[in-house]
Amino acid sequence: MAGNLRSVLASRDFRKLYGVRLIGQFGDGMVQAALATFVLFSPEREPDAVRIALAFTILFLPYSIVGPFAGVFLDRWRRRQVLVYANLVRAGLIILLAYITWLGHDGLDLGIVVLVSLGIGRFILAGLSASLPHVVTGQQLITANALAPTSGTIASAVGAGAGLGIRALAGGSDIGAVAVLVVALGCYLVASALSSRMGRNLLGPSGTRPAETLKGVLLGLVDGARSLHTHGAAGRAIAVVFLHRMTFGALTVVALLLLRNTFNSPNDPDAALTQFAIVTAAAATGGLLGAVCAPSASRRFGIPRWTSAVLIQAAILTPLGILIGAYAVSMPGLLLAALSLGFAGQSVKVMSDTVVQRDIPDDHLGRVFALFDMIVNVGLVLGISAIAFTTPSSGVAPISTVLVGVLLAGTAVWYVRRR
Repeated sequence: MAGNLRSVLASRDFRKLYGVRLIGQFGDGMVQAALATFVLFSPEREPDAVRIALAFTILFLPYSIVGPFAGVFLDRWRRRQVLVYANLVRAGLIILLAYITWLGHDGLDLGIVVLVSLGIGRFILAGLSASLPHVVTGQQLITANALAPTSGTIASAVGAGAGLGIRALAGGSDIGAVAVLVVALGCYLVASALSSRMGRNLLGPSGTRPAETLKGVLLGLVDGARSLHTHGAAGRAIAVVFLHRMTFGALTVVALLLLRNTFNSPNDPDAALTQFAIVTAAAATGGLLGAVCAPSASRRFGIPRWTSAVLIQAAILTPLGILIGAYAVSMPGLLLAALSLGFAGQSVKVMSDTVVQRDIPDDHLGRVFALFDMIVNVGLVLGISAIAFTTPSSGVAPISTVLVGVLLAGTAVWYVRRR
């Protein structure tokens, strides 16, 4: 593992692409922290399960519908140029978002700006994934897929923690959220500058490019779906991530409600926010462990078997941790659940990315990864919505929690039998 990691990091082009991801996702974490403190952890804005579901739906579902169209352009435009200009556009949107936050608005105008900003962020992440095979090849691809997205997730978590610290130093409340957004603006400007240091044609696309017309977009979307149908292994790998994200979305709502209304007084959102940050850090730690183990374990046991193994452990430990946390008001229980689910999630994502990159031709990768991103977001929203209308405001939902474990176990069995 160490040798493969050194080999990947020896690539100058990979290091540049890696830096763009880390700085951009650090900024993403800061934006998420600013919005969380503004919308979900504000004394004036007490959330229930339905409010949480609506907030996440506004954030994820609309872009999930239009996202595949963006993928066609990732296979048409120079991906390096996409990284340069998309980060600049996102920086401009952060200025507008900071102004809306300064005014204290939390209605439709906030939702629209956040939606567009998040959409561009997802576009950038799809571009980064599609670009990766241009800077590493062969066996290094598994290691690169373990390192880059996982490090990005950790950078996002660290950014969120830094955002909470900056908010506290700035005096909290909405003014603190604005201060965090200003720092995030700087991150996106730096990511754009780093992208500009790469060669214009370095990141592709190579091969046949789709026509830059609406018809071309629609045909490209069909081509991306057809590629997944033709390459069954890639389609099944994406399906596993979809089902895992459903469980992740469902349990995120449960954890938020437990921390906001059961572990703490509804009038003490700062304590709930601190604990939620700790739970998020546990999930990120699990993701790091999953990424470290995935390359060597998948080579030893095979991708389907290792994927099923990590899902089985999540099917057991995650519901167990949630139930212990709910009934014993126990932070260690929630931390166990977060660690287990994060370990499974990042392991599955690393291996699924690798299967897709190996099976799908490069001139279809942008479209397929945009579809992948759409599927992930739809799964997240479905999980959040399903749990929101079946969970009390206390977050104590034993039946739903057990059903999440059953879904994870069923996914594991299906995937290993279809290998």
